[in-house]
Amino acid sequence: MTNGVEWVAVDWGTSNLRAWGIDADGNAVFSRASPQGMGKLTPDQYPAVLTELLADAVDHPVDALICGMAGARQGWLEAPYLDAPSELTHLAAGAVAPAMPGSTIRPRILPGICLRDVGAEDVMRGEETQLLGLAALRPGFDGLVVMPGTHSKWALLEGSRLTRFSSAMTGEIYEVLKTHSVLRHSLQGELEGPDRDTGFEAGLDLGLDRPDRLTGLLFKVRAGALLSGRTAPWCAGFLSGLLIGAEIGGHRDWIGSTEIPLVGSVAISKLYQRAFRRIGISSRIVDATDATLAGLKAARQG
Repeated sequence: MTNGVEWVAVDWGTSNLRAWGIDADGNAVFSRASPQGMGKLTPDQYPAVLTELLADAVDHPVDALICGMAGARQGWLEAPYLDAPSELTHLAAGAVAPAMPGSTIRPRILPGICLRDVGAEDVMRGEETQLLGLAALRPGFDGLVVMPGTHSKWALLEGSRLTRFSSAMTGEIYEVLKTHSVLRHSLQGELEGPDRDTGFEAGLDLGLDRPDRLTGLLFKVRAGALLSGRTAPWCAGFLSGLLIGAEIGGHRDWIGSTEIPLVGSVAISKLYQRAFRRIGISSRIVDATDATLAGLKAARQG
């Protein structure tokens, strides 16, 4: 049993669930993780999963502030999107409270953010909390934030106000092409090796220079393997570099001259950092977990 827990911070993603017990000073006194993400659950299963995750961790009534996919339409209880531009410190005002009868846990789920402009429609759910966390970690920051991942986000912040954002399905496209397209024949076996970096640099150059030719350039993965003996690691690196380069090349008009925070996993963010360095732009990696925790803390205080 963990004493001193004032509330519980929860990040409920598509694949995984994470929770932290927070004390009165804002310190995490315990952390728990589960593979029971939104993609594996029906709405009626959420209370039992959260109860099991926090079993023996708290012995008194606590609030649980939740961000992420638990608030999606197919999640526990839909938390309707707030419209951008949006002041992120007001996230908690849009939270919904799903029922947990007989439980000492009092859950609230934060909303996502949307753009409703016709032709520019977009949504985020979970990243808004990380952006609020970034604003708390870097007070006074104004500018572009890039959030690499399955569905990368490009967001413009003015302090804690989100003014505009754009999504790119870069990570998911990589996985779909690697697994289900004709390119899979060139991406079999061990995909790590010295050739991967060489392939990444080659793909990155093409993607940055010609994002408009992405669909044609993708086939070079297969053709290079068939005609030039490209190895699986080279092909994997080329595909990754090409997609990341095309994402950045297609967002050139978003990029200014200031340092760009990269909020995401360190491994993927390092690839984006290399790409931005290639075009003379400095960037700084911000761990996604740090941003999420800081965002949940800031949302609770808002």
